[in-house]
Amino acid sequence: MNIAIRTATAADCPRLLELIMELAVYEKAPQEVTVTLDEFVEAGFGDNPVWKSFVALDGQTIVGLALFYVRYSTWKGCRLYLEDFLVTETYRGKGIGKLLFDRVVKEAKEKNFNGMNWQVLDWNQPAINFYDKYGANYESEWLNASFTKEQLSKL
Repeated sequence: MNIAIRTATAADCPRLLELIMELAVYEKAPQEVTVTLDEFVEAGFGDNPVWKSFVALDGQTIVGLALFYVRYSTWKGCRLYLEDFLVTETYRGKGIGKLLFDRVVKEAKEKNFNGMNWQVLDWNQPAINFYDKYGANYESEWLNASFTKEQLSKL
């Protein structure tokens, strides 16, 4: 197996959405994936791209992704926010996640960000074990809050 890591292209978006859906199923929330392919492509490759992704390839097949964007903290400054990080199930345990994660860390260093953030579900012990190897910090006092598009329209 010869895994390559590269920056995602617009042509990769259908496969990226497949992997995002795989992650949503794993996280027991497939119904939460409501973005369309057109919206996804526009957000990543349109006039004002808001996300970037690295992909892991086995030959021509994308087997993993790390999708991220710039987050600004008024307390900390510019930080990289890792939105989705996944290696497809049949490729897990082969070091591909480490290759992808290390590439994202390198990006944060190259851009001189003041840090990096991401979320992990409290029951996802394999992911927690992975992040523990890097010495990750976990926050227990913050709750996630959100509005849906429908809620926004009613405000």
